[in-house]
Amino acid sequence: MDLEQISKELEKIKQRNKKVETDKAWEWSITRKILLMIFTYLALWIYMQVVWINSPRLNAIIPTVWFLLSTLTLPRFKKLRTKHIHKK
Repeated sequence: MDLEQISKELEKIKQRNKKVETDKAWEWSITRKILLMIFTYLALWIYMQVVWINSPRLNAIIPTVWFLLSTLTLPRFKKLRTKHIHKK
């Protein structure tokens, strides 16, 4: 490998790392969590309207909150699992 090839490879790695960092930032962003809550709520509200559930606006809140809580706790379980696996 000559210096030019190494430079190109290094640039590719930097671009990939930047993309990974951007994707990771999106995964942890408050904007993503809010959008997930809104879309989950709307999907549940529409579903409850279609199947004639009483007060769908109110009843769609509880599953939406639980969904948000589950997405917030998953990283903690991932850390525990990773710690347990690397312990062996």
